[in-house]
Amino acid sequence: MMTTVVKTFEELTKQELYDLLQLRSAVFVVEQDCVYQDLDGKDTKALHVLGFKNDKIVAYTRIFGPGVYFEQASIGRVIVAKNERRHDYGNQIMKASIEAIKERFNETTIKISAQCYLNKFYTNLGFKAFGDTYLEDGIPHVSMIKA
Repeated sequence: MMTTVVKTFEELTKQELYDLLQLRSAVFVVEQDCVYQDLDGKDTKALHVLGFKNDKIVAYTRIFGPGVYFEQASIGRVIVAKNERRHDYGNQIMKASIEAIKERFNETTIKISAQCYLNKFYTNLGFKAFGDTYLEDGIPHVSMIKA
């Protein structure tokens, strides 16, 4: 079973920060074989949604209020540890993130930049694709919105 916690950058412990950055690197850089600058200067402005199982971070997102990343509130760096993907943690961390945006920012309109192969996953959560696909760090993406 996974529990979720929402923290500001300042509230993260050093261990949590290390663990979430290690998880992001393991998936986005190593697994997806994508060389890119993950540490983009935006983590300090984000709220971090951490999914814990047995005191270990197994799922994660970062969320932003309107006007910080996009004009709308947004969710990014959506991740589930490779060995935990058979569970429903992707849905759980996204639902917790959507709820956190509602609670913290009083917003229901959310924009994401989604990897194209995850289109169905996000569509099932109420997001709709718009615009053309584009390459972000060499990976096909599409803009999606949930209103």
